[in-house]
Parts: sequence; structure tokens; C-alpha cells
Amino acid sequence: MGNPRKKHSTAVASSSFREMASWKPLLLKSLDSNAHLKHSAFFQLATIGPNGRPSNRTVVFRGFQEGTDMIQINTDRRSAKIEEIQHCRFGEVCWYFTESWEQFRFKGTIDIIDATNSDVLKLQKREKAWFASSLKSRLQYLAPTPSLPAIAIHDPGEEIKLDPSEGPVDAFCLLIFDPDQVDYLNLRSNERLIFTSKPNGPSCKLWMSQKINP
Repeated sequence: MGNPRKKHSTAVASSSFREMASWKPLLLKSLDSNAHLKHSAFFQLATIGPNGRPSNRTVVFRGFQEGTDMIQINTDRRSAKIEEIQHCRFGEVCWYFTESWEQFRFKGTIDIIDATNSDVLKLQKREKAWFASSLKSRLQYLAPTPSLPAIAIHDPGEEIKLDPSEGPVDAFCLLIFDPDQVDYLNLRSNERLIFTSKPNGPSCKLWMSQKINP
């Protein structure tokens, strides 16, 4: 990928279904160099609740929506973050890689894809994300509703079962985080880049980058 500092300090690139955002090679390189660390697949997602207060939590990176720079996140439809996203679609992601000393901060919007969605293509993406998850991960969506008082309604020895061939349950929800600004900081090289975007047609963006003080 070459020298990130040289390649991206003044780069202008378009992000569409065929081209990567100018920040994406940096992130892919960070994911690759930190792949041996299990926690490198986790990042923080912040949303704004109806009360105006921020909420933050750790989520798992589920890859990019195919052919785009949009980040996929699996979540429970019954969790509080769904109401928060419905109230305000804006969110932020903070991702720190401990091995390479790199931080990525994303600003963007979040799209909710659940069982009630009327878009067939989106429902197909939800189903694909479901089957891409491990069986253990899928079983979590059969658990009692998150954040409610714990009540023993099942025999502790009773095993929750799920047919691996069955499609997503109602509680399973796919979130699509669409970045419009990326703040990249490399603490090792003391380099910081800001990537900003603007619409460039119905399905693509024009990305611009600028080197700024750390």
C-alpha cells in the first residue's frame, strides 16, 4: 500500500460501489497488522438518546457492506440503541489499535435493517449477515429482552436450540454505519489526517483529505 503519509496527505479519491474511500486502505492495513489481537475487531459506537444525552458501547466489526465503505454492525432489535438511532441517525465510532498505536474516529449516519424493512435488497443483506455470524452469536438473539430485570423463566439446565439453517429471528438487526468524516491519528509517527466527504452522485462520495496538527 506504500507510505500512508505520502499517499494520503493530499489525496482526493472517490468512494462508490467500485472504488474505496481514501481512508479505507489505512483502516484495512491497521486491521491486518493487528489481526492477531482479538480485541482489534471491537470498537466503540456512540449515539444520542431522546433525552439528549450520549450513549456509548463496544460493538463488533462485522465487515463492510459489499463494495462500499459502510461498516456493518449486528445488534439486538430490542436494545436501547435502536430507539436512540430512531431518534437521531447521527453516530460516532472510535477505534483504537493497540499494536500500531492508531486511532480512527468516524462521524456518520446509521441505517437500521430489521425484519420490518420493506426493501428486499436490504433484507437480503440482513440475512447474509445472520448466516455470516457464528451459531453461538445467533443464539444471543433468543435470550430474554436486554436491560429488563432478570427473571428465571427457564430451567437453568434447559438448552436454547436454534436450527442453523433457519433465517434471522425477529430480534436480529443489522446496522449500517455510513461515514462522512474520518479522523485518523497515528501516535507512533505523530501524524493526523482528516478525511471529509461530499455527495458525488446518487451512490457515491467524493473524499478529500488534509494533514492537520495532532
